[in-house]
Amino acid sequence: MPRTSGRAVFIIAAALCVPLLPFIVIGELPGERWLSANDNHSIRFALVGAGLLAADVLLPIPSSIVGTMLGARLGFGVGFATAFAGMMTGQSAAYFASRVVLRKRSGELPAAPTLAAVFLSRPVPVLAEAVAIAAGAARLSWPQFLLACGAGNGVYAGALALNGAQLVPGALVGPGLLLPMLLPVAAWLIWRKVRQTPDQGD
Repeated sequence: MPRTSGRAVFIIAAALCVPLLPFIVIGELPGERWLSANDNHSIRFALVGAGLLAADVLLPIPSSIVGTMLGARLGFGVGFATAFAGMMTGQSAAYFASRVVLRKRSGELPAAPTLAAVFLSRPVPVLAEAVAIAAGAARLSWPQFLLACGAGNGVYAGALALNGAQLVPGALVGPGLLLPMLLPVAAWLIWRKVRQTPDQGD
């Protein structure tokens, strides 16, 4: 039990610190300079934001903050569509890349993640990318992955865009940025509970 509790504390602390570490190390969020440079051009702002979210599978991009900024700058509808497109592009690329690279190693592949894991992992840093790669490597069917990943990204992008459109313009430092930092924690706790339920039943 202490080991599990310690792991939970570590995950929660990491999820809360990920968006803040760039401020400490380089004084800004990864990609903040690019977003700020295009703040007066909605289309370019949207493209840069979507590109950053797509690159999240390779770079330490704070997707929760970027998604919130897209909602704040572009409004809920466009912000949601942009965030969703960027997230889906990155996760799909991770899925297909791992499926192609590991196609000849069928004897060493892990078990495919459950659809619940794909859905709930979407807001969780590192875990989301790991699950997408595992899904491709284990050859989880593309329609199943697309459905679970799309549903998870839809909920996540919608929450971020709505948060940004409603809260950030009037409260940049406060609940507007606190909520996206707490979303990964909530998703991880739910995923952990769902993962443990079958074990308890067995």
